[in-house]
Amino acid sequence: MDIIYKAKKKFGQNFLIDQNIINKIIKIGNIENNTTILEIGAGYGSLTNKILSMNPNKVFAIEKDNKLASILINKFKNNSNIKIINDDVFNIIKKNNLGKNIIVYGNLPYNISTKILSSLILIDKWPPWYQNLIFMFQKEVADRIIAKENTKNFGRLSILCNWRLEIKKHFNVTKNCFFPKPKVDSTILSFKPKKSKFIIKNPKNLETITRVLFSNRRKMINKNFLLLFNKDKSIAEKLNLKLNLRPEELSYEMFYRITMMYEKLFS
Repeated sequence: MDIIYKAKKKFGQNFLIDQNIINKIIKIGNIENNTTILEIGAGYGSLTNKILSMNPNKVFAIEKDNKLASILINKFKNNSNIKIINDDVFNIIKKNNLGKNIIVYGNLPYNISTKILSSLILIDKWPPWYQNLIFMFQKEVADRIIAKENTKNFGRLSILCNWRLEIKKHFNVTKNCFFPKPKVDSTILSFKPKKSKFIIKNPKNLETITRVLFSNRRKMINKNFLLLFNKDKSIAEKLNLKLNLRPEELSYEMFYRITMMYEKLFS
């Protein structure tokens, strides 16, 4: 692929140019002729082109960069199956008017990748309008997403993601597969919505709980927990929670149960 456009740092642009990797990414989605695809950050259209070759029903390709959007419109002007959307992805997520059961692909900009994923998890109506997310993240971020309890990477992001999504790691992608070449390697993850048995009325409360409890990561949770619950130690007893634990020693389930208790008392 000939790169005739200078990538913009403010958009976190690194264009995937390895065709073998593109082919492997496309296969994850099992695209059929009745499938609707949303691509976040279409760039030059390398992934877009391969998606179209699978003959999906419709492709919506989001590209915020005006110049790249113009290149895409010209590149795919003879294909009626695709619509180029020159807009911010957060506006598209908020509008939620592209249909249902959508497969979402994205070589996400490193600088906003977790914000994009979080916004797709915190959608009010659940199950959401998408059936599968297939995203590329900076490897360090992916490691945080899939982290297990009692590991150094376990934290707010992994707790939020595992609440509503089934997560699968597929493969790593070396930095040599991009132009311009980033400083780090990447990882492909996929996410499928699930119905959680932990009913949290307002997902922002889960963000609050994790933010407060992880504010002193290396210390015991006792002070921060009591801060959340107005110094009422009986709440910990009801949850069968030991307050001498550090936040990464708590299970996913415990964070969800703490949030539900918090909502029960303060909502």
